[in-house]
Amino acid sequence: QVQLQESGPGLVIPSQTLSLTCTVSGGSITAKYQYWHWLRQPPGKGLEWMGTVTYSGTTYSASSPSLKSRTSISRDTSANEFTLTLSSVTPEDTAVYYCTRERGGYVAGSDYHIDYFYGMDSWGKGTLVTVSS
Repeated sequence: QVQLQESGPGLVIPSQTLSLTCTVSGGSITAKYQYWHWLRQPPGKGLEWMGTVTYSGTTYSASSPSLKSRTSISRDTSANEFTLTLSSVTPEDTAVYYCTRERGGYVAGSDYHIDYFYGMDSWGKGTLVTVSS
């Protein structure tokens, strides 16, 4: 059974860069059709997707107004980890940050390719990051 564990600083000074790492055990981040996400939940608000790295290494980052392209995702396959980097943090970035796993697959024919996803079935416990001077 795959397990995820977030790690990183609990306190970040405004304007600095936040880096969080998700260490995965019980499975490889390169195993096919698995997608590794970062989400966050600010106090009193809903979950916000921040980015994804796929089993093949393709990355996607959110470009919502609240993130404004400050997010990047990377991975270290030798350590079986993936990392979130968020630049120019402000107090509005204070949140519990989660890493998750989603599985999927695809069906394909001669003239079509359809990806499907099962939903996020494994979550880290979350780590609280406070941005404050």
